[in-house]
Amino acid sequence: MIIDVHGHWGPWFFSTHVADAAANLRVMDRCGIDVQLVSAVEAVVYDPLTGNPALVPVLRAAGPRLRGLLVVDPRDLSLAARQLDELLPTGLFVGAKIHTHYAGSPGGSAAMADALALLASRDLPVLVHTWGDELVGLADVVARVDGVRVVAAHLGGPAWQLTPSAAERTDRLWFEPCWSTPAAGRIRWVLDRVGPQRLMFGSDSTLIHPAVTLGAVRAAGLSAAEEELVMWRNATEVFRL
Repeated sequence: MIIDVHGHWGPWFFSTHVADAAANLRVMDRCGIDVQLVSAVEAVVYDPLTGNPALVPVLRAAGPRLRGLLVVDPRDLSLAARQLDELLPTGLFVGAKIHTHYAGSPGGSAAMADALALLASRDLPVLVHTWGDELVGLADVVARVDGVRVVAAHLGGPAWQLTPSAAERTDRLWFEPCWSTPAAGRIRWVLDRVGPQRLMFGSDSTLIHPAVTLGAVRAAGLSAAEEELVMWRNATEVFRL
């Protein structure tokens, strides 16, 4: 079983041909991924107003292998609240997604704290893009927001060695390791310091092919117990799948 907690649907502004959800499912089949949590690219990089609703018919057509992440822009929480009210009752969305850079809202910002408080009030977990030392800032915010469940995407990218420091600040922060240029030994190093209960698989598909992160995870030499936690069980519990 593999659950991918970091996927996307829709066309990118790069020179890639991945707009159709059939591309998600085709790559999932090739990589042995059973379920992928996806956000709409349009909502991430342009506007949640149009992007989030556009994902609804896609999820209905794709069936249970694709589950939705509703994109929240911390700069417009009134829109986020309306869309949560409108779209969560569909049963198609299992979490939220916040991209700190596109939304201009760093992990440690007051805007992020307000967004996480809104999501905690809906008991909705959230995948948050992290890059650099904002990983630690996000952890501090998570520690202050009661009840919120957050997955830090990319392990902070080049700041991945800050993961243990972030993990120490709160037990409601999990980590996801996808990165297009990962350092050798990174996942094993993190696992040995934060434990397999805090890590879950994500690919950043369709922006990055899942084989990149799958290869990095396989190279970490996970035990059977570690693999079960990282590849699906942690995701099942955090996102209540």
